[in-house]
Amino acid sequence: MAAASSRSSELEEFLEPLHIDIHVVRQLSRDFAETFRRLAAESSDQFLATPISESILRPAQGHDPGRYLAIDIGGTNLRVGFIELAGHTEAYAPASPSSPSTHLQNGTGPRLKRLHERNWPIQDVLKRANQESLFTWIGECIASTVQEGCEILNIPRDGILPMGVTFSFPMEQESLSVAKLMPMGKGFAITSIDDLGSQLLAGYEKARTADLPGIRIAAIVNDAVATLVSFIYEFRTKPDQKAVMGLICGTGCNATMPLPLSSLHLSKRPKKVNVLQGQVEDDVRVAVNTEWSIKGAAPPLRNLGLISAWDDELSAAVESPGFQPLEYMTAGRYLGELGRIMLVDYMTKILGLSQDTFPAKLMRQFDPHNTTFLSHYRPGRDKSLLAMLEEEFSTASEGSSLQWTEEIADALYHIAKAIEVRGAGIIAAAIVGLLTFAGEMPSKEAAADEAVDLAVGYTGGCITNFQDYLVDCQNFLDEVVKLDYSSSTVPFRITLHPCHDGGIKGAGILVPTAMASQKVEGELIEAQGQGNISISDDTIPNRRARLPRS
Repeated sequence: MAAASSRSSELEEFLEPLHIDIHVVRQLSRDFAETFRRLAAESSDQFLATPISESILRPAQGHDPGRYLAIDIGGTNLRVGFIELAGHTEAYAPASPSSPSTHLQNGTGPRLKRLHERNWPIQDVLKRANQESLFTWIGECIASTVQEGCEILNIPRDGILPMGVTFSFPMEQESLSVAKLMPMGKGFAITSIDDLGSQLLAGYEKARTADLPGIRIAAIVNDAVATLVSFIYEFRTKPDQKAVMGLICGTGCNATMPLPLSSLHLSKRPKKVNVLQGQVEDDVRVAVNTEWSIKGAAPPLRNLGLISAWDDELSAAVESPGFQPLEYMTAGRYLGELGRIMLVDYMTKILGLSQDTFPAKLMRQFDPHNTTFLSHYRPGRDKSLLAMLEEEFSTASEGSSLQWTEEIADALYHIAKAIEVRGAGIIAAAIVGLLTFAGEMPSKEAAADEAVDLAVGYTGGCITNFQDYLVDCQNFLDEVVKLDYSSSTVPFRITLHPCHDGGIKGAGILVPTAMASQKVEGELIEAQGQGNISISDDTIPNRRARLPRS
């Protein structure tokens, strides 16, 4: 009994570098708010504006009905399909995190349907390929889906299909249809692309046959921006609720929300931002892709002692060491590897076992299945922890002399859980920090007087499936609000709502939005000769757009 207690104490001490509690999360949220404010004003590769104003994101009249081609190029998969919008109909209310909405998950709500969608994994050989090879393959996938769309959905073959594009990487944009891709990461060899749209069009033209329609790029956005677009479109706004943020926590981690242009460095402000015709704004708010996982967000984590030696070991082993420290601690591409590093360290340093006896699979870096395995590795399932461990890292099949034990199996579960809780706390702190910086957090007086619910639309397999990530993240959000607003019964909440597949849905939603925006832009430019102006870099920030003269 004493030996078991001693071993438990050793495990607890071993896991201490990953410890996080509500007081650390609260302080981290405050530090993040100041860090995000600085990065927006100073960083060249974080807090990047997409030229979509909040008035375009939240139109009162809805969007044009129709079927639109959309693609979503992620860090793991490529999706191509057709999105059907029903126009101005009542959106449905998303469910609570504990009761996910079937409509939201399946994309079959009254306002939006996903039609004939196809999905391909992006193989490592393609990620390592040159630019031409990657986009030739993407073009072939688009052409294949368009061909089937013409046959199944009666898509006209003699026209030009406008297409919305979501790309899961940072980009610089001066217009909604043109994007310069920045360094990619996530295992891709390509470092940057000056004109993403032209590469996509060239790939499609190579694969296109004479009986297929042409395509043109209507809109290009980052996946976090697309998730925000999708969430706002599908979320039924109530007097006490507001859709404020799109959150990605899957292979990678990112967030987007509307921010004032005045908060961004001059070099990051688009030269032209369209607002709804006739709208007047003192400081236009645009959709900003935060790229909050990039190294600029590291100081608060480091200052609070949240970056462990295991995190540094993982960072040193990735293709771009130190590039995305927050992502290494919170996202699916890395959490399995972090668990593997920690298990090997525990077995050697605490249990005194030799690595020479370990199965080869346990010593293999960045096995993509490790995160999936750890996500579901918990007590109460059909198999015991020991049985699951033995099956995943078989010693018999690899000739290993290691003997797995209940003690090791239990230790691995506690490692996985510690990784998850810390990740959930960091994401909760980042959410609160970003909302604080954006000025969305109500005053204590306002929160006490009326109910306010700031809704965050999330997507990604990591936050959904890794242990209790979603529930723990929501709990941290609730507890931070209680501490900051000094009450256990405050009506103010920050709530997580499912917005799965927001990448491809947002790309489709943006097609008519972009086309309408471009039309308005043309009208405003034409009106300049009559003394009217469009929102542009010489009128923002802190200046009022002049309305057409009567």
